[in-house]
Amino acid sequence: MTQPADALTPPPAVAPGAAPGRPDGARRPGRRAPAAGRGPSARRGPGTRPGAWTPWLYLAPALVVLAGLLVYPVYELGLISFLDYTQAQVSGGRPTSFRGLGNYADLFGDGQFWQVLVATVLFAAACVVCTLLVGCAFAVLLTRVRAVPRLALMLAALGAWATPAVTGSTVWMFLFDPDFGPVDKVLGLGDHSWTYGRYSAFTLVLLEVVWCSFPFVMVTVYAGIRAVPGEILEAAALDGASQWRTWRSVLAPVLRPILVVVTIQSVIWDFKVFTQIYVMTGGGGIAGQNLVLNVYAYQKAFASSQYGLGSAIGVVMLLILLAVTLIYLRLLRRQEGREETRQETRQGSRQEIRQETRQGIRQKSRQDIRRGEER
Repeated sequence: MTQPADALTPPPAVAPGAAPGRPDGARRPGRRAPAAGRGPSARRGPGTRPGAWTPWLYLAPALVVLAGLLVYPVYELGLISFLDYTQAQVSGGRPTSFRGLGNYADLFGDGQFWQVLVATVLFAAACVVCTLLVGCAFAVLLTRVRAVPRLALMLAALGAWATPAVTGSTVWMFLFDPDFGPVDKVLGLGDHSWTYGRYSAFTLVLLEVVWCSFPFVMVTVYAGIRAVPGEILEAAALDGASQWRTWRSVLAPVLRPILVVVTIQSVIWDFKVFTQIYVMTGGGGIAGQNLVLNVYAYQKAFASSQYGLGSAIGVVMLLILLAVTLIYLRLLRRQEGREETRQETRQGSRQEIRQETRQGIRQKSRQDIRRGEER
């Protein structure tokens, strides 16, 4: 028997995406065919879309200023630290020669440098700790007093913060002057000279540094405390938490980002103190007993005209500050990661307890139902 021609011909191939029984290329209504040139390869990257460079154009003036004020001086500082650059080279009497690491070798071989470095680290650490303690204490005090005392305290602190370092150092020198200062008269110390001894001079400078630095910490931490929801503090008070417990368990975790910023700023400012030491100790004290790295670099660069050695001291200070900042941030991140892990563990344990409680309640209800049916 012969079959009809229609039965011998194969059915039309169904195109991908087309429904069975539809002609080739036919698609379901409501779906559009992909337009030519709109595939993944023809899409534009994020950097090629129109207006992608507009933010950088707005930032360009500020970046140029920062490059001129920060990047270029650091570049020159590092370059001079590798050169034999003294007053003879500045005046043009002798050509500038490349020393390589010679300035750093002379610096690290100088015993006075290590003494000054240790004194700088200890002095900066004491200033940072005292500044943070005083600033945080006054910030908490501002939340406890009324509007008028708060305003008066704010104005007094901001006045100390706005006072130039030279002016503040001169005022503190007058207050502790052995002949005319009121502090010695009130304390009954006679003509005691605070700047003669090494530790008393450092203590005097520390008081002045804390006096002009704590307002920044106070205002910043106070703003952070005001941003904390009042319900949290009220709940802590209802639970019977003391002031120290509230600060350590409630405020400190919330204010951690702010404390990180003020701590890093305080480390940078206090590590490179210059004006207070130079003015109050007369350039570093008797026989350089109150030298810090900034004053030591000034003496080497400008008093001794060893600009290469002074630049090497500046590079060492920069590297120390960068290392301290990076280590501090890394430790904080580790601590935050541990706390997040603890919170996740606590949440997981709470969920497990809830599930076990629910299962126990269900089993108990089933047992009660079975007992009722048996009865």
